[in-house]
Amino acid sequence: MSALYSTTVTAIGGRNGVATSDDGLLNLKLSLPKGIGGKGDATNPEQLFAAGYAACFGNAVIHVTRNKEKKIKDDDVRVVATVGMSAREGGGFGLGVALKVIIAGVDQTSADAIVAEAHRTCPYSNAVRGNIDVALIVEAC
Repeated sequence: MSALYSTTVTAIGGRNGVATSDDGLLNLKLSLPKGIGGKGDATNPEQLFAAGYAACFGNAVIHVTRNKEKKIKDDDVRVVATVGMSAREGGGFGLGVALKVIIAGVDQTSADAIVAEAHRTCPYSNAVRGNIDVALIVEAC
């Protein structure tokens, strides 16, 4: 598969380090969250994953309506991503995701169909399918 886009980010120091992108646009201090024993004075990988998934999923919602009668505009969709980390039974850790997708200007049936199609289209959804539980909460307004 030929990449439409790729980027490179380097993390130094793990959860208490820094992450920088090869183009210099991303340059973040990282910190272990307070909830798992850290200082919590900087962003963490779960927040970054939630931000990426929310933005990507919102764009998937816009994308799947491009050729439909009712197109979803940028300001018509809001995605709230909650990412949780928990211990796995066999050891190690796992993630769980809840995506609350709010779409303006459509009825609930249409919103449900759009979100289902976006979930099949979104690169993040495709990457985690079968590995991470993703709960979809859809709200039309």
